[in-house]
Amino acid sequence: MDPERYYVELAAAFVRGRLPALAAAGPDVEALVREGKAQGLSLHKFKRSATLPRVAKVLGILRGLMPGSLLDVGSGRGVFLWPLLHEMPWLSVTALDADPLRVRDLRAVHDGGIERLRALQGDAAALPVSDGVVDVATALEVLEHLTNPEDAAAELLRVASRFVVVSVPSGPDDNPQHIQLFTPDRLRDMFMDRGARRVQIEHVLGHMIAVIRVEEPAR
Repeated sequence: MDPERYYVELAAAFVRGRLPALAAAGPDVEALVREGKAQGLSLHKFKRSATLPRVAKVLGILRGLMPGSLLDVGSGRGVFLWPLLHEMPWLSVTALDADPLRVRDLRAVHDGGIERLRALQGDAAALPVSDGVVDVATALEVLEHLTNPEDAAAELLRVASRFVVVSVPSGPDDNPQHIQLFTPDRLRDMFMDRGARRVQIEHVLGHMIAVIRVEEPAR
């Protein structure tokens, strides 16, 4: 596995988590990854994606925000999650997804040694975490899939104490799973109407990225 093309350490953690008996034998990272592939584990999800314009842009935004904790809603295969963990080694991350198989794989990465990653199964419209529990909440390429994205917007604002960062397609596409189409005004109003202090929207190659300042709690 080429470290220029894959997040090898994260892939190795996944193999250790899924195949603990193999990990106990103590092979080096390269041998561990080879054996994981030989035993049928799919490691393609760990291909580097930080060069995707929307991912690179969000990572740059987060470097500026410098969160200590982050909830990523709809982590999926990890297109954003793996570069986030790789490039921000200080960050405590909770990854949430509705798909139990994806959550299983996320938990395997934790069990394989990435202890600052926590995985939860849950619904974006009813997040199973406390109010203001993280500095930043992200939902990247998620809201366009939801029947009621307004509910998810309210939940993101509830659980983040500082900022919410979301990305959505900026125009129609041929993905049949995309059931919502957002304009800048709709995206902004959806969060402002639910208590956000400020919404800043940027555009990058077919996508909109919104940085939402969460309303500070009353003192």
